[in-house]
Amino acid sequence: MLDNPWIAALIALFTWWFSTGAILWAVKRADGQGRGAHGRVVLAGLPVLVAGVAGAIVSADMGGAAYLPFLSALAIWGWIELAFLAGCVTGPSRAPMPHLARGGARFRAAWSVLAWHELLLTAGLAGLFWLTRGAANDLAFWTYAVLWGARISAKMNIFLGVPRINVEFLPAPLAHLPSYFRRGPVSWLFPVSILGLTAAVYCWMERTVVTGEAGFALLATLTGLALLEHWLMVVPLPDERLWRWALPAPKTDLRKGEGGHGF
Repeated sequence: MLDNPWIAALIALFTWWFSTGAILWAVKRADGQGRGAHGRVVLAGLPVLVAGVAGAIVSADMGGAAYLPFLSALAIWGWIELAFLAGCVTGPSRAPMPHLARGGARFRAAWSVLAWHELLLTAGLAGLFWLTRGAANDLAFWTYAVLWGARISAKMNIFLGVPRINVEFLPAPLAHLPSYFRRGPVSWLFPVSILGLTAAVYCWMERTVVTGEAGFALLATLTGLALLEHWLMVVPLPDERLWRWALPAPKTDLRKGEGGHGF
C-alpha cells in the first residue's frame, strides 16, 4: 500500500506539515524559558540528526527504498533549521539592517546574519551528494536538493521583495531578521522561481506516472509544496493557521480588563 504514489503524496504532505509545526513549537516554547533554553532544544534534537545521517548512509545501498532516504534527508534538514531558528547557527552578525543600506552593502549585511546557516545547509547538500554519488539510491540527495533550492529561492525573493511576508512565527533569537526583508512588488526573480519550480513538479510527476515509484511522488509533493509557499508570498491566504497549534497559548492581560489577550 505504501508503494501507491497517492499514499506517498499524503505522507509527504503530513510530514511537511507536522515537522514544520514541531520545530516551531520547540523554538517558540524555548522563547519563554530563559537563557540557554534554545541551545538545550538544539542539543535535544541531536538524535534526530544522527538518525538522519545513519538513515541516509544505510538507504544509499537500498535500491528500492523511498521512505527511509526521504525521511533521513528531512531529519538532517530539520535539525539544521532547528539550529537556525534557535539562534545557534546563524551568522557572524545579529544586528538589524544598517540604516539606508543599499545594493551590495545591503546584500553583504544580509549575508552576515545568515552565513553560517547557509554554509551548513550547503555542506549538507555536498555531503549527501558525495554519499549517494554512484549509489543504488540517491533519493536522500534529491530530497535535500529540492529543499535547498527552494529555500535559497525563497530567501532571495524575500530579500528582493514580495508583497506578503509572514513574520509571526519568528522566534526571539531571530527578531532582527524582518529588517532585512523587503515588502513590496515582486522582483524579476519571482517569475523565474515559479517557472523553475513548476517545471520541476512536472518532471517529478511525469516520472511518477511512467515508473509508478513512490520516491518520485514524494519529490513531486515536496516540490509542489515549495511552489505553494512561493505563491503564498503574493496571494493573501491565512497560511499561518496551518501551524497555529505550534504557538504558545495567549496569556490573559489583566491590565486590559476581562477578555483581553496578548502574547
